[in-house]
Amino acid sequence: MDHVTSQPAVPEADRNAWTEPGVEELGGGLYRIPLPLPGDALRAVNVYAIGGDDGVYLVDGGMAIAGARDQFSAALAKIGYEFGDIRNFFVTHIHRDHYTLAVELRSEIRGEVMLGEGEQANLRAILDVSRREERGFAGRLHQLGADELAATIQERVAAERAQSGTRLPWAHPDRWLADGAVLDLRSRTLRTIATPGHTRGHVVFHDEGNAALFAGDHVLPHITPSIGFQPAVTRHALRDYLGSLRLMLTLPDSRLLPAHGPVGPSTHARVHELLAHHETRLAQTLGTAVGRPVTALEAARAIPWTRRQRKFGELDAMSQLLAVGETAAHLEVLVLRGQLTRHTSEAGVDLYAEPAAP
Repeated sequence: MDHVTSQPAVPEADRNAWTEPGVEELGGGLYRIPLPLPGDALRAVNVYAIGGDDGVYLVDGGMAIAGARDQFSAALAKIGYEFGDIRNFFVTHIHRDHYTLAVELRSEIRGEVMLGEGEQANLRAILDVSRREERGFAGRLHQLGADELAATIQERVAAERAQSGTRLPWAHPDRWLADGAVLDLRSRTLRTIATPGHTRGHVVFHDEGNAALFAGDHVLPHITPSIGFQPAVTRHALRDYLGSLRLMLTLPDSRLLPAHGPVGPSTHARVHELLAHHETRLAQTLGTAVGRPVTALEAARAIPWTRRQRKFGELDAMSQLLAVGETAAHLEVLVLRGQLTRHTSEAGVDLYAEPAAP
């Protein structure tokens, strides 16, 4: 689930100013183009355009929903390009708001759609129609002690599909990007860096020469990304995410170019905030298991959510889904640290408890 960590008070209107349609010029032939999303929690996703004499390169691709294509076309026109001028899409991860519009536009562009090779398991799960209802967090809710929530989510998904009548385009990328792959764009060089956690195959693109980091959802300025919300679930998504955050501190500090939120001056400063935030959440989560075993659902109900410190029951169903999954990820880190133990009941539900006294 996306939370807000400790931040100076910012008026809501200012917090959402980055979502307004248009183009923000960032210098050196670089532009930020926000494209619309269908929900209220995240209103837009940033696509970054890198212009040159040979065409325009895009970092991330937006979501294939009504209005996004036209808004994208209008934004490109403002900087002197059209879809036929697109050389390549470099996509940070497989989530629908980053990948599906790039897939939809593939036949109209001059280049390729590229995705981190770690996303292969997620794409296989997405394309496996026979397992569509059981994949991802929703398929794990029984294990997390949340059967009632699972039923609610299934009803919601079915209703949304019936209402929309359409399915998002999913397909293999033209090229899988390996960790360390170098992308030479003439005007700048990007290095692909694997940053698993938000998803298995999330990557960022580091432009060392221009001190910039195209961070996708790995480092966000106002919120923390959901952890491991993906079809091919792993127990250790938060461990991977924390390691990927620390990896950012080994790079020279760079301007932060996030997928959601305004551009920021320092990646390192935000990474330190995110690491501190997760240590706080780990302490809160550990406290839920004092004196009794808990399920992920029970732990999630016992801790506050969002910057408003809301109770779990005040969240909508999708936010509850993310909250339970993220709580499970924190519980798993506590198991890895030896602060909790996990055992699975005969009913197939994971229970977390303090280690037995020696």
